[in-house]
Amino acid sequence: MMKQMTFADAEYAGKRKEPRKELFLIEMNQAVPWKVLIALIEPYYPKGEGGRPAYPLMAMLRVHLMQNWFGYSDPAMEEALYETTILRQFSGLSLERISDETTILNFRRLQEKHELAIGILSVINGYLGDRGLSLRQGTIVDATLIHEPSSTKNKDGKRDPEMHQTKKGNQYYFGAKAHIGADDESGLVHSVEVTAANVADVTQVAKLLHGEEIVVCADAGYTGVEKREEHAGRKVIWQIAARRSTYKEHGKRSVLYKAIRKIEKAKA
Repeated sequence: MMKQMTFADAEYAGKRKEPRKELFLIEMNQAVPWKVLIALIEPYYPKGEGGRPAYPLMAMLRVHLMQNWFGYSDPAMEEALYETTILRQFSGLSLERISDETTILNFRRLQEKHELAIGILSVINGYLGDRGLSLRQGTIVDATLIHEPSSTKNKDGKRDPEMHQTKKGNQYYFGAKAHIGADDESGLVHSVEVTAANVADVTQVAKLLHGEEIVVCADAGYTGVEKREEHAGRKVIWQIAARRSTYKEHGKRSVLYKAIRKIEKAKA
C-alpha cells in the first residue's frame, strides 16, 4: 500500500494536477502482484544485522521497481527519494529513514545472487497474461548499458569479471549490459539477458525472442542479424533500421534520401 500522505502533502496535492509519473505509480500500485513477489524474495531477504533492522522488504521491492521504471542509478534513486514526495509515498519510506545507494545496490545483488529477477519477470508477465495482456506477434529488441564505476570490486576485492569496458560513441563505459525483448503491441518486456558491456547486441537476439514472432524490430546496431546461423529458417520479417551511412551518398537534398529517411523514421 502506498504510504499515507501528511496534511502538508495533501494540501500540496490539492493545488496541482497529478503528473504523469504519479498516475503511473497509482496504476502500478494496483496492477503489480505484490504478495506473490514478496513471497518469492522473502526467503532470501536478510533480517538485519547488529541490532539494526533491515528496511522493509516491500519498501525495497518498490524502490527497486521504480529504479527500473524511471531509469535511476543507485545514487540518483536515493536522491529522488529525498526530493520527490510521490516516490516516498509509493515506497512507504519516510524522510527519517531513506534507503541509501549501498542498500539499493545490495538489494539488486541479492536478486542476482539467487537469480530472482527471472522469477519476478515471470510472475509479472503471468499475472498480466491472465488479465488479457498476452504477447502478440511482434518483438522489439534493444540493449542498455548498466554503468558502474571502474573501481567496482567483487567480494574478493578484484574487478568483477562479469563486467567489462566498452565504447559507445566517443565515450567509454565500464559495467554490464541488459539485452531486452519487448512485445511491440503492449510494450510488455518478456525476455532479459544480462552480459558484460562489451558483448555485441546482435549476438543475444535468439535469447530475446519467444518464438511466435512474425516481425522483429531493432535499431541499426542489429544490422546483419538475419544472416546469423542461429536464425536460419526463422520465418520472421526483420525490421532493422538502416545505418545512415548506407544512404547518405544520395545527398540530403535528394528525393530518394528524403524518402529513405521517412521509412527509417517509421521503423523507429
